[in-house]
Amino acid sequence: MPTTFYDQFTRRITTVTAQLTTLGIPLTAPTPPPADLDPTDPWASNYPVPVDRSTLAWCTAAQMLADHHHTDIDRQVPAADALLRELGVRGLAQLHSDLHHGTPIDYRFTPCPYCSGTGEDPTQPTCGEVGCPPEGEFADHDHPCPICHGADYQPQWFAEEHMTDLEELLADATKESQERATPRSRIRTLLCCRGTRP
Repeated sequence: MPTTFYDQFTRRITTVTAQLTTLGIPLTAPTPPPADLDPTDPWASNYPVPVDRSTLAWCTAAQMLADHHHTDIDRQVPAADALLRELGVRGLAQLHSDLHHGTPIDYRFTPCPYCSGTGEDPTQPTCGEVGCPPEGEFADHDHPCPICHGADYQPQWFAEEHMTDLEELLADATKESQERATPRSRIRTLLCCRGTRP
């Protein structure tokens, strides 16, 4: 049976949900108990949003957390629930950045954890689900990944481009350094340095 690239997303869901089922963890997160709302705290809130643990976003978050912390998925269930409850799918980008010590992620060099570098939404939603404008609804209309926003993951090509840019910067810096090395500028530098010595 031939497999396609998109089969990996189905396998990810199947693998994670099978682990949850084996451990007896329900595939729908229970609604948290209502918090006592404090009228003096404008930021106090409760997240009663139901979380479906069989979605690709939840499975991706749980897998990312488990891989990063070298633990089983069952230990990361509450964290994945909280992430999807509070931030939804877009929270995966924040999680990915947090797992890299808060550094920005360049998805041209790092494969997106959600779409695996395709740049397209792996759930292949319809235009109606995403809310595309009517003029955008035509055949083969792409929906960019909500995490990497359609970044073109091609590290080999972009590395070459970066090396070219760096070589140009180095050539400019060398030229500027040579221009500054004229006898007049060297004398000025020496006089300035002498004047600053105690």
